[in-house]
Amino acid sequence: MELTNRKRPIAKQYKEGRQNTPDNSLSADYSPTIFLLSLGCSKNLVDSEGMRGLIAEQGWQLTDTPKKAQVIIVNTCGFIQPAQEESIAALLDAANYKNVGVCQLLIAVGCLVEKYRTELQQELPEIDAFLGSSEYGLIAQLVAEKLGLPSVFACNLADIYAKRLNISPPWLAYIKIAEGCDNHCSYCLIPQLRGAYKSRPMEDILLEARRLAQDGVKELVLLAQDTTAYGLDISGQRLLSKLLIQLADMPFMWIRLLYAYPDGVDEVLLKVMASHDNICPYLDIPLQHGDDNILRAMGRSLNSAQLREKIDLIRRYIPNIAIRTTMMVGFPGETEEAFSAMLEFVRWARFDWLGAFAYCREEDTIAYNLPDQIDKETKNRRLELLLQEAAHLSDERLKNYIGRTLTVLTEASAKEEYGSGWWRGRSVYQAPEVDGAVYFVAEDINPGEIVSIHITGNDVFDLLGKKLSNIKER
Repeated sequence: MELTNRKRPIAKQYKEGRQNTPDNSLSADYSPTIFLLSLGCSKNLVDSEGMRGLIAEQGWQLTDTPKKAQVIIVNTCGFIQPAQEESIAALLDAANYKNVGVCQLLIAVGCLVEKYRTELQQELPEIDAFLGSSEYGLIAQLVAEKLGLPSVFACNLADIYAKRLNISPPWLAYIKIAEGCDNHCSYCLIPQLRGAYKSRPMEDILLEARRLAQDGVKELVLLAQDTTAYGLDISGQRLLSKLLIQLADMPFMWIRLLYAYPDGVDEVLLKVMASHDNICPYLDIPLQHGDDNILRAMGRSLNSAQLREKIDLIRRYIPNIAIRTTMMVGFPGETEEAFSAMLEFVRWARFDWLGAFAYCREEDTIAYNLPDQIDKETKNRRLELLLQEAAHLSDERLKNYIGRTLTVLTEASAKEEYGSGWWRGRSVYQAPEVDGAVYFVAEDINPGEIVSIHITGNDVFDLLGKKLSNIKER
Protein backbone atom coordinates (compact mmCIF):
# COMPACT_ATOMS: atom_id res chain seq x y z
CA MET A 1 0.00 0.00 0.00
CA GLU A 2 1.35 3.40 -1.00
CA LEU A 3 0.94 6.06 1.65
CA THR A 4 3.69 8.42 0.54
CA ASN A 5 1.67 9.92 -2.32
CA ARG A 6 -1.43 10.63 -0.25
CA LYS A 7 -2.25 14.16 0.82
CA ARG A 8 -1.15 14.56 4.42
CA PRO A 9 -1.59 18.22 5.41
CA ILE A 10 -2.96 17.22 8.82
CA ALA A 11 0.04 15.02 9.50
CA LYS A 12 2.40 17.85 8.51
CA GLN A 13 0.59 20.29 10.76
CA TYR A 14 0.81 17.81 13.62
CA LYS A 15 4.55 17.29 13.14
CA GLU A 16 5.25 21.04 13.10
CA GLY A 17 3.35 21.53 16.35
CA ARG A 18 4.37 18.32 18.07
CA GLN A 19 6.48 20.06 20.69
CA ASN A 20 3.26 21.66 21.97
CA THR A 21 1.47 18.40 22.79
CA PRO A 22 0.40 18.00 26.43
CA ASP A 23 2.71 16.60 29.09
CA ASN A 24 2.28 12.83 29.40
CA SER A 25 3.27 12.64 33.08
CA LEU A 26 0.13 11.48 34.85
CA SER A 27 -0.99 10.86 38.38
CA ALA A 28 -1.80 7.32 39.50
CA ASP A 29 -5.53 8.09 39.82
CA TYR A 30 -5.75 9.66 36.34
CA SER A 31 -8.81 8.48 34.40
CA PRO A 32 -8.58 9.16 30.65
CA THR A 33 -11.45 10.20 28.44
CA ILE A 34 -11.59 8.04 25.31
CA PHE A 35 -13.15 8.47 21.86
CA LEU A 36 -13.58 5.37 19.68
CA LEU A 37 -14.40 5.67 15.97
CA SER A 38 -15.69 2.50 14.29
CA LEU A 39 -15.30 2.22 10.51
CA GLY A 40 -16.29 -0.51 8.08
CA CYS A 41 -18.82 -3.30 8.45
CA SER A 42 -21.19 -4.33 11.22
CA LYS A 43 -18.71 -7.06 12.25
CA ASN A 44 -16.24 -4.27 12.98
CA LEU A 45 -18.98 -2.53 14.97
CA VAL A 46 -19.29 -5.58 17.25
CA ASP A 47 -15.53 -5.46 17.88
CA SER A 48 -15.76 -1.75 18.69
CA GLU A 49 -18.58 -2.45 21.15
CA GLY A 50 -16.35 -5.03 22.82
CA MET A 51 -13.52 -2.52 23.18
CA ARG A 52 -15.95 0.05 24.57
CA GLY A 53 -16.96 -2.48 27.21
CA LEU A 54 -13.37 -3.16 28.21
CA ILE A 55 -12.71 0.57 28.46
CA ALA A 56 -15.82 1.24 30.56
CA GLU A 57 -14.88 -1.66 32.86
CA GLN A 58 -11.77 0.28 33.90
CA GLY A 59 -13.89 3.25 34.96
CA TRP A 60 -12.56 5.31 32.07
CA GLN A 61 -14.96 7.73 30.41
CA LEU A 62 -16.15 7.34 26.82
CA THR A 63 -16.91 10.51 24.87
CA ASP A 64 -18.71 11.07 21.59
CA THR A 65 -16.42 13.89 20.50
CA PRO A 66 -12.70 13.49 19.69
CA LYS A 67 -11.93 17.06 20.71
CA LYS A 68 -12.52 16.17 24.39
CA ALA A 69 -10.60 12.87 24.31
CA GLN A 70 -7.18 12.21 25.81
CA VAL A 71 -7.16 8.91 23.89
CA ILE A 72 -8.49 8.41 20.36
CA ILE A 73 -8.97 4.89 18.97
CA VAL A 74 -9.79 4.32 15.30
CA ASN A 75 -11.07 0.84 14.40
CA THR A 76 -10.07 0.68 10.74
CA CYS A 77 -11.32 -1.22 7.68
CA GLY A 78 -8.93 -2.70 5.12
CA PHE A 79 -11.29 -4.61 2.86
CA ILE A 80 -10.97 -2.60 -0.37
CA GLN A 81 -9.05 0.52 -1.39
CA PRO A 82 -11.85 3.07 -0.76
CA ALA A 83 -12.24 1.70 2.77
CA GLN A 84 -8.48 1.81 3.28
CA GLU A 85 -8.36 5.43 2.15
CA GLU A 86 -11.24 6.34 4.44
CA SER A 87 -9.38 4.75 7.36
CA ILE A 88 -6.15 6.61 6.60
CA ALA A 89 -8.03 9.92 6.31
CA ALA A 90 -9.72 9.24 9.66
CA LEU A 91 -6.36 8.52 11.29
CA LEU A 92 -4.88 11.75 9.96
CA ASP A 93 -7.94 13.69 11.10
CA ALA A 94 -7.55 12.13 14.55
CA ALA A 95 -3.87 13.09 14.65
CA ASN A 96 -4.86 16.74 14.31
CA TYR A 97 -6.49 16.59 17.76
CA LYS A 98 -3.05 16.40 19.30
CA ASN A 99 -2.91 20.10 18.39
CA VAL A 100 -6.46 21.38 18.63
CA GLY A 101 -7.74 19.05 21.35
CA VAL A 102 -6.36 17.33 24.42
CA CYS A 103 -5.39 14.06 22.74
CA GLN A 104 -2.22 12.43 24.08
CA LEU A 105 -2.55 8.97 22.59
CA LEU A 106 -3.71 7.85 19.14
CA ILE A 107 -4.25 4.12 18.53
CA ALA A 108 -5.02 2.42 15.21
CA VAL A 109 -6.71 -0.97 15.44
CA GLY A 110 -8.40 -3.42 13.11
CA CYS A 111 -8.13 -4.81 9.61
CA LEU A 112 -5.98 -2.08 8.06
CA VAL A 113 -3.41 -2.62 10.79
CA GLU A 114 -3.58 -6.39 10.34
CA LYS A 115 -2.70 -6.02 6.66
CA TYR A 116 -0.38 -3.00 6.62
CA ARG A 117 1.09 -2.70 10.11
CA THR A 118 4.71 -2.25 8.96
CA GLU A 119 3.84 0.35 6.32
CA LEU A 120 1.64 2.28 8.75
CA GLN A 121 4.35 2.30 11.41
CA GLN A 122 6.86 3.65 8.90
CA GLU A 123 4.71 6.21 7.14
CA LEU A 124 2.33 7.44 9.84
CA PRO A 125 4.51 8.21 12.88
CA GLU A 126 1.69 10.34 14.27
CA ILE A 127 0.05 7.09 15.37
CA ASP A 128 1.30 6.00 18.80
CA ALA A 129 0.25 2.34 18.86
CA PHE A 130 -1.20 -0.40 16.67
CA LEU A 131 -3.42 -3.42 17.31
CA GLY A 132 -4.49 -5.91 14.65
CA SER A 133 -7.92 -7.46 14.19
CA SER A 134 -7.04 -10.37 16.50
CA GLU A 135 -5.75 -8.15 19.31
CA TYR A 136 -8.80 -6.24 20.49
CA GLY A 137 -8.54 -7.79 23.95
CA LEU A 138 -5.31 -5.85 24.51
CA ILE A 139 -6.87 -2.41 24.15
CA ALA A 140 -7.27 -1.53 27.85
CA GLN A 141 -3.88 -3.02 28.66
CA LEU A 142 -2.28 -0.93 25.90
CA VAL A 143 -3.92 2.31 27.01
CA ALA A 144 -2.79 1.74 30.61
CA GLU A 145 0.75 0.91 29.50
CA LYS A 146 1.10 3.93 27.21
CA LEU A 147 -0.31 6.35 29.78
CA GLY A 148 1.61 4.89 32.74
CA LEU A 149 -1.55 3.77 34.54
CA PRO A 150 -1.87 0.70 36.79
CA SER A 151 -1.58 -2.58 34.89
CA VAL A 152 -4.64 -4.06 33.22
CA PHE A 153 -5.03 -7.70 32.23
CA ALA A 154 -5.64 -8.64 28.59
CA CYS A 155 -8.97 -10.24 27.69
CA ASN A 156 -9.80 -13.13 25.38
CA LEU A 157 -12.52 -12.98 22.74
CA ALA A 158 -15.16 -14.50 25.03
CA ASP A 159 -14.54 -11.74 27.58
CA ILE A 160 -14.76 -9.06 24.90
CA TYR A 161 -18.16 -10.25 23.69
CA ALA A 162 -19.45 -10.70 27.24
CA LYS A 163 -18.53 -7.11 28.16
CA ARG A 164 -19.81 -5.40 25.03
CA LEU A 165 -21.22 -1.90 25.36
CA ASN A 166 -23.82 -1.52 22.63
CA ILE A 167 -23.48 1.37 20.16
CA SER A 168 -26.63 0.51 18.22
CA PRO A 169 -30.09 1.72 19.30
CA PRO A 170 -31.32 -0.15 22.39
CA TRP A 171 -33.77 -2.27 20.39
CA LEU A 172 -31.08 -3.61 18.02
CA ALA A 173 -27.96 -5.71 18.55
CA TYR A 174 -25.59 -7.59 16.29
CA ILE A 175 -24.03 -10.84 17.50
CA LYS A 176 -20.96 -12.32 15.89
CA ILE A 177 -21.07 -16.12 15.73
CA ALA A 178 -17.71 -16.70 14.05
CA GLU A 179 -14.51 -15.00 13.00
CA GLY A 180 -12.47 -15.31 9.80
CA CYS A 181 -13.22 -17.15 6.56
CA ASP A 182 -12.17 -20.34 4.76
CA ASN A 183 -13.74 -19.64 1.36
CA HIS A 184 -10.73 -17.89 -0.24
CA CYS A 185 -12.57 -16.12 -3.04
CA SER A 186 -9.99 -14.85 -5.51
CA TYR A 187 -10.83 -11.15 -4.99
CA CYS A 188 -11.05 -11.13 -1.20
CA LEU A 189 -8.58 -10.16 1.55
CA ILE A 190 -10.71 -11.33 4.48
CA PRO A 191 -8.79 -14.58 5.18
CA GLN A 192 -5.60 -12.50 5.41
CA LEU A 193 -7.21 -9.82 7.55
CA ARG A 194 -9.23 -12.08 9.85
CA GLY A 195 -7.62 -15.51 9.56
CA ALA A 196 -9.19 -18.93 9.18
CA TYR A 197 -12.83 -19.53 10.06
CA LYS A 198 -13.32 -19.96 13.80
CA SER A 199 -16.77 -20.57 15.26
CA ARG A 200 -17.55 -19.23 18.69
CA PRO A 201 -18.64 -21.85 21.23
CA MET A 202 -22.42 -22.10 21.12
CA GLU A 203 -22.75 -21.69 24.88
CA ASP A 204 -20.87 -18.36 24.67
CA ILE A 205 -23.21 -17.09 21.94
CA LEU A 206 -26.30 -18.15 23.87
CA LEU A 207 -25.01 -16.52 27.06
CA GLU A 208 -24.42 -13.25 25.21
CA ALA A 209 -27.83 -13.48 23.53
CA ARG A 210 -29.60 -13.98 26.89
CA ARG A 211 -27.89 -10.88 28.24
CA LEU A 212 -28.95 -8.87 25.18
CA ALA A 213 -32.53 -10.11 25.58
CA GLN A 214 -32.50 -9.05 29.24
CA ASP A 215 -31.27 -5.62 28.13
CA GLY A 216 -34.42 -5.22 26.03
CA VAL A 217 -33.03 -5.94 22.57
CA LYS A 218 -35.90 -6.67 20.16
CA GLU A 219 -33.95 -7.48 17.00
CA LEU A 220 -30.93 -9.78 17.05
CA VAL A 221 -28.83 -9.86 13.86
CA LEU A 222 -26.46 -12.80 13.37
CA LEU A 223 -23.10 -12.02 11.77
CA ALA A 224 -20.07 -13.85 10.43
CA GLN A 225 -18.15 -13.68 7.20
CA ASP A 226 -20.08 -16.86 6.37
CA THR A 227 -22.88 -17.57 8.84
CA THR A 228 -23.88 -20.85 7.19
CA ALA A 229 -20.41 -22.33 7.87
CA TYR A 230 -20.95 -22.03 11.62
CA GLY A 231 -19.83 -25.21 13.37
CA LEU A 232 -17.88 -26.81 10.51
CA ASP A 233 -14.54 -26.12 12.17
CA ILE A 234 -15.81 -27.43 15.54
CA SER A 235 -17.65 -30.61 14.60
CA GLY A 236 -17.46 -30.98 10.84
CA GLN A 237 -21.20 -30.22 10.74
CA ARG A 238 -23.17 -27.07 10.06
CA LEU A 239 -24.64 -26.03 13.40
CA LEU A 240 -26.42 -22.81 12.45
CA SER A 241 -29.84 -24.49 12.51
CA LYS A 242 -29.28 -25.81 16.05
CA LEU A 243 -28.14 -22.37 17.17
CA LEU A 244 -31.20 -20.70 15.62
CA ILE A 245 -33.57 -23.12 17.36
CA GLN A 246 -32.18 -22.14 20.76
CA LEU A 247 -32.12 -18.43 19.96
CA ALA A 248 -35.73 -18.60 18.78
CA ASP A 249 -36.79 -19.68 22.29
CA MET A 250 -35.55 -16.35 23.65
CA PRO A 251 -37.86 -13.30 23.77
CA PHE A 252 -36.53 -11.58 20.67
CA MET A 253 -39.15 -10.15 18.34
CA TRP A 254 -36.92 -10.72 15.31
CA ILE A 255 -33.83 -12.83 14.63
CA ARG A 256 -32.19 -11.91 11.34
CA LEU A 257 -29.56 -13.82 9.37
CA LEU A 258 -26.90 -12.00 7.33
CA TYR A 259 -24.00 -13.14 5.12
CA ALA A 260 -25.29 -16.62 4.32
CA TYR A 261 -22.88 -18.27 1.89
CA PRO A 262 -25.09 -20.15 -0.63
CA ASP A 263 -23.46 -23.58 -0.10
CA GLY A 264 -24.85 -23.80 3.42
CA VAL A 265 -28.40 -22.69 2.67
CA ASP A 266 -30.03 -26.12 2.74
CA GLU A 267 -33.37 -27.71 3.56
CA VAL A 268 -32.46 -28.18 7.22
CA LEU A 269 -31.82 -24.46 7.67
CA LEU A 270 -34.86 -23.39 5.69
CA LYS A 271 -37.17 -25.69 7.65
CA VAL A 272 -35.96 -24.15 10.90
CA MET A 273 -36.42 -20.62 9.56
CA ALA A 274 -39.93 -21.43 8.32
CA SER A 275 -41.03 -23.04 11.60
CA HIS A 276 -40.26 -20.11 13.96
CA ASP A 277 -42.27 -16.93 13.73
CA ASN A 278 -39.52 -14.77 15.24
CA ILE A 279 -36.88 -15.83 12.68
CA CYS A 280 -37.25 -13.23 9.95
CA PRO A 281 -38.34 -14.43 6.51
CA TYR A 282 -35.25 -12.67 5.22
CA LEU A 283 -31.96 -13.97 3.86
CA ASP A 284 -28.84 -12.08 2.88
CA ILE A 285 -27.04 -14.41 0.46
CA PRO A 286 -24.17 -12.69 -1.44
CA LEU A 287 -23.90 -14.34 -4.89
CA GLN A 288 -21.46 -11.90 -6.62
CA HIS A 289 -22.25 -12.80 -10.25
CA GLY A 290 -24.45 -14.77 -12.61
CA ASP A 291 -22.00 -15.87 -15.31
CA ASP A 292 -20.34 -19.27 -14.99
CA ASN A 293 -16.90 -18.20 -16.23
CA ILE A 294 -16.75 -15.25 -13.84
CA LEU A 295 -18.05 -17.30 -10.91
CA ARG A 296 -15.33 -19.87 -11.60
CA ALA A 297 -12.63 -17.18 -11.80
CA MET A 298 -13.90 -15.68 -8.55
CA GLY A 299 -13.42 -19.03 -6.82
CA ARG A 300 -17.12 -19.36 -6.06
CA SER A 301 -18.27 -22.92 -5.51
CA LEU A 302 -21.66 -22.86 -7.27
CA ASN A 303 -22.42 -22.14 -10.93
CA SER A 304 -25.38 -20.11 -12.18
CA ALA A 305 -27.67 -23.14 -12.61
CA GLN A 306 -26.95 -24.24 -9.03
CA LEU A 307 -27.62 -20.71 -7.78
CA ARG A 308 -30.99 -20.73 -9.54
CA GLU A 309 -31.81 -24.05 -7.90
CA LYS A 310 -30.84 -22.56 -4.54
CA ILE A 311 -33.12 -19.55 -4.98
CA ASP A 312 -35.98 -21.81 -6.04
CA LEU A 313 -35.37 -23.95 -2.94
CA ILE A 314 -35.45 -20.93 -0.65
CA ARG A 315 -38.73 -19.65 -2.07
CA ARG A 316 -40.29 -23.10 -2.00
CA TYR A 317 -39.80 -23.37 1.75
CA ILE A 318 -40.43 -19.70 2.58
CA PRO A 319 -42.64 -18.22 -0.17
CA ASN A 320 -42.86 -14.77 1.44
CA ILE A 321 -39.11 -14.42 2.04
CA ALA A 322 -37.17 -11.26 1.17
CA ILE A 323 -33.83 -12.10 -0.44
CA ARG A 324 -30.92 -9.70 -0.45
CA THR A 325 -27.79 -10.24 -2.52
CA THR A 326 -24.59 -8.49 -3.56
CA MET A 327 -23.25 -8.34 -7.11
CA MET A 328 -19.84 -7.30 -8.41
CA VAL A 329 -19.22 -5.75 -11.81
CA GLY A 330 -15.93 -5.39 -13.66
CA PHE A 331 -14.20 -8.51 -12.42
CA PRO A 332 -11.17 -9.38 -14.62
CA GLY A 333 -12.32 -11.11 -17.79
CA GLU A 334 -15.91 -9.87 -17.54
CA THR A 335 -17.00 -9.52 -21.16
CA GLU A 336 -20.14 -7.75 -22.32
CA GLU A 337 -21.70 -11.20 -22.70
CA ALA A 338 -20.79 -12.09 -19.11
CA PHE A 339 -22.21 -8.82 -17.83
CA SER A 340 -25.41 -9.41 -19.82
CA ALA A 341 -25.63 -12.90 -18.28
CA MET A 342 -25.49 -11.33 -14.82
CA LEU A 343 -28.23 -8.84 -15.69
CA GLU A 344 -30.40 -11.67 -17.00
CA PHE A 345 -29.75 -13.67 -13.83
CA VAL A 346 -30.73 -10.68 -11.66
CA ARG A 347 -33.94 -10.16 -13.63
CA TRP A 348 -34.81 -13.84 -13.29
CA ALA A 349 -34.10 -13.95 -9.55
CA ARG A 350 -36.13 -10.79 -8.79
CA PHE A 351 -34.14 -10.02 -5.66
CA ASP A 352 -35.90 -7.84 -3.11
CA TRP A 353 -32.70 -5.99 -2.30
CA LEU A 354 -29.50 -5.81 -4.31
CA GLY A 355 -26.22 -4.17 -3.34
CA ALA A 356 -23.67 -3.65 -6.11
CA PHE A 357 -20.08 -2.51 -6.33
CA ALA A 358 -17.26 -2.38 -8.85
CA TYR A 359 -14.35 -4.77 -8.51
CA CYS A 360 -11.35 -3.26 -6.69
CA ARG A 361 -7.96 -4.66 -7.55
CA GLU A 362 -6.35 -5.58 -4.25
CA GLU A 363 -2.74 -6.62 -3.83
CA ASP A 364 -2.06 -10.12 -2.49
CA THR A 365 -5.23 -11.56 -3.97
CA ILE A 366 -5.36 -14.09 -6.80
CA ALA A 367 -7.50 -11.76 -8.89
CA TYR A 368 -4.87 -9.03 -8.75
CA ASN A 369 -2.73 -10.91 -11.28
CA LEU A 370 -5.53 -12.12 -13.54
CA PRO A 371 -5.41 -11.00 -17.18
CA ASP A 372 -8.04 -8.82 -18.86
CA GLN A 373 -8.47 -6.27 -16.09
CA ILE A 374 -11.42 -3.98 -16.77
CA ASP A 375 -10.98 -0.22 -17.15
CA LYS A 376 -12.63 2.18 -14.71
CA GLU A 377 -14.99 3.71 -17.29
CA THR A 378 -16.40 0.29 -18.23
CA LYS A 379 -16.81 -0.67 -14.58
CA ASN A 380 -18.71 2.53 -13.81
CA ARG A 381 -20.97 2.13 -16.85
CA ARG A 382 -21.86 -1.44 -15.91
CA LEU A 383 -22.37 -0.51 -12.27
CA GLU A 384 -24.80 2.22 -13.25
CA LEU A 385 -26.77 -0.18 -15.45
CA LEU A 386 -26.94 -2.75 -12.66
CA LEU A 387 -28.06 -0.16 -10.11
CA GLN A 388 -30.79 1.00 -12.50
CA GLU A 389 -31.98 -2.59 -12.77
CA ALA A 390 -31.89 -2.94 -8.98
CA ALA A 391 -34.03 0.19 -8.58
CA HIS A 392 -36.55 -1.10 -11.11
CA LEU A 393 -36.77 -4.49 -9.39
CA SER A 394 -37.13 -2.90 -5.95
CA ASP A 395 -39.93 -0.65 -7.15
CA GLU A 396 -41.68 -3.63 -8.74
CA ARG A 397 -41.31 -5.86 -5.69
CA LEU A 398 -42.43 -3.22 -3.20
CA LYS A 399 -45.67 -2.61 -5.08
CA ASN A 400 -46.70 -6.11 -3.96
CA TYR A 401 -46.90 -4.81 -0.37
CA ILE A 402 -49.47 -2.11 -1.14
CA GLY A 403 -52.71 -2.91 0.67
CA ARG A 404 -51.01 -5.21 3.18
CA THR A 405 -50.53 -4.60 6.89
CA LEU A 406 -46.98 -4.97 8.25
CA THR A 407 -45.51 -5.10 11.71
CA VAL A 408 -42.96 -2.27 11.89
CA LEU A 409 -40.24 -1.42 14.39
CA THR A 410 -40.18 2.37 14.77
CA GLU A 411 -36.67 3.84 14.50
CA ALA A 412 -36.76 7.63 14.12
CA SER A 413 -38.72 10.70 13.16
CA ALA A 414 -38.99 11.28 9.41
CA LYS A 415 -39.93 14.94 9.71
CA GLU A 416 -37.03 16.06 7.51
CA GLU A 417 -37.91 13.58 4.75
CA TYR A 418 -41.72 13.76 4.70
CA GLY A 419 -42.84 16.39 7.19
CA SER A 420 -44.39 16.62 10.62
CA GLY A 421 -46.08 13.46 11.90
CA TRP A 422 -44.03 11.09 9.73
CA TRP A 423 -41.84 8.31 11.14
CA ARG A 424 -39.32 5.83 9.79
CA GLY A 425 -39.19 2.14 10.68
CA ARG A 426 -38.49 -1.33 9.31
CA SER A 427 -40.41 -4.54 8.79
CA VAL A 428 -39.10 -8.11 8.89
CA TYR A 429 -38.28 -7.69 5.21
CA GLN A 430 -35.71 -4.92 5.75
CA ALA A 431 -32.34 -5.22 7.48
CA PRO A 432 -30.81 -2.30 9.39
CA GLU A 433 -28.96 0.31 7.33
CA VAL A 434 -28.62 -1.65 4.07
CA ASP A 435 -32.24 -1.93 2.87
CA GLY A 436 -35.10 0.49 2.39
CA ALA A 437 -37.46 1.63 5.15
CA VAL A 438 -41.15 1.99 5.97
CA TYR A 439 -42.24 5.62 6.28
CA PHE A 440 -45.59 6.16 7.97
CA VAL A 441 -47.87 8.72 9.56
CA ALA A 442 -48.50 8.38 13.29
CA GLU A 443 -49.11 10.41 16.43
CA ASP A 444 -47.98 9.84 20.02
CA ILE A 445 -45.20 7.39 19.17
CA ASN A 446 -41.59 6.88 20.22
CA PRO A 447 -38.55 5.17 18.67
CA GLY A 448 -38.44 1.49 19.58
CA GLU A 449 -42.22 1.01 19.58
CA ILE A 450 -43.72 -1.77 17.46
CA VAL A 451 -46.70 -0.74 15.38
CA SER A 452 -49.10 -2.12 12.79
CA ILE A 453 -48.80 -0.20 9.51
CA HIS A 454 -51.19 -0.28 6.56
CA ILE A 455 -49.09 0.10 3.39
CA THR A 456 -50.53 2.65 0.98
CA GLY A 457 -47.72 3.18 -1.51
CA ASN A 458 -44.01 3.01 -2.26
CA ASP A 459 -41.15 5.23 -3.38
CA VAL A 460 -38.63 3.03 -5.31
CA PHE A 461 -36.76 1.65 -2.27
CA ASP A 462 -39.16 2.57 0.54
CA LEU A 463 -42.71 1.74 1.60
CA LEU A 464 -45.27 4.35 2.66
CA GLY A 465 -48.17 3.82 5.04
CA LYS A 466 -50.16 4.86 8.08
CA LYS A 467 -50.32 3.52 11.61
CA LEU A 468 -53.25 1.34 12.59
CA SER A 469 -52.31 0.35 16.13
CA ASN A 470 -49.54 -0.55 18.55
CA ILE A 471 -48.57 -4.21 18.85
CA LYS A 472 -48.02 -6.08 22.08
CA GLU A 473 -44.45 -7.35 22.34
CA ARG A 474 -43.33 -10.92 23.00
